[in-house]
Amino acid sequence: MNIVIIEDEAIVAEELEINIRKLLEEPVVITHIRSVKEGITYFEECEMPDLIFSDIQLGDGLSFEIFVSQPITVPVVFCTAYDEYALDAFKANGIDYILKPFTRQTLDNALQKYMQLKKIFSSDQTPQYDALLKLLAAKDTEKASSVLVYHADKIIPISLDDVAMFYLENLITHILTFSGQTLYHTKNLDELERLSGSSFFRANRQFLVNRKAIIDVSSFFSRKLSINFNVSFSERVIVSKAKAPQFLNWLAKG
Repeated sequence: MNIVIIEDEAIVAEELEINIRKLLEEPVVITHIRSVKEGITYFEECEMPDLIFSDIQLGDGLSFEIFVSQPITVPVVFCTAYDEYALDAFKANGIDYILKPFTRQTLDNALQKYMQLKKIFSSDQTPQYDALLKLLAAKDTEKASSVLVYHADKIIPISLDDVAMFYLENLITHILTFSGQTLYHTKNLDELERLSGSSFFRANRQFLVNRKAIIDVSSFFSRKLSINFNVSFSERVIVSKAKAPQFLNWLAKG
């Protein structure tokens, strides 16, 4: 059995491979792809695998771009933090998804579903990835105008325009406003990333930053980027080498 894993985070990809090998009794060849560019090249030059596990958001774009450029006629299991709404189109084509962080049980369920579907999966069932790209682009324009903060016995609406960044510290989500105020939020960064829209960028797992809070960026070790803010913040915020092109593209659109 041949499996392709499309995932830009090496630790996640390795954990996925380890668990797949433990769950499958048959011999399996697993190939790792870490970017949209690498994926397009792979599917141009190599034979189609039996199954694909794919993250949605890669360092240089969305994995759907790979599937739009090359006809993919095999099942794809998405390992993603995206809401179920965005993947409804795949369910009609017999494609499963795993919400991160995945468990061995959810991975096993996906593999079992693949075993059931592989007999009937055919080329005329290829999902409409281009339509889904449009769906995600449209959804990006639907953002909340404010977030609710619980302070003492009050619920306070904070405009997203007043938020310089959201960040995680000691497993608690913090809000830093342009006025220098630090507040706390009950939602995690994945949820905030979805509702905050294109004005915010997920620099890394710990920081979700507002474009208006950025003065400039500096080169950092190993082609990473360090963000310089117009608000007082003591911790250095780093964008990885893999994510840097996507970040600069986002920053330029502002």
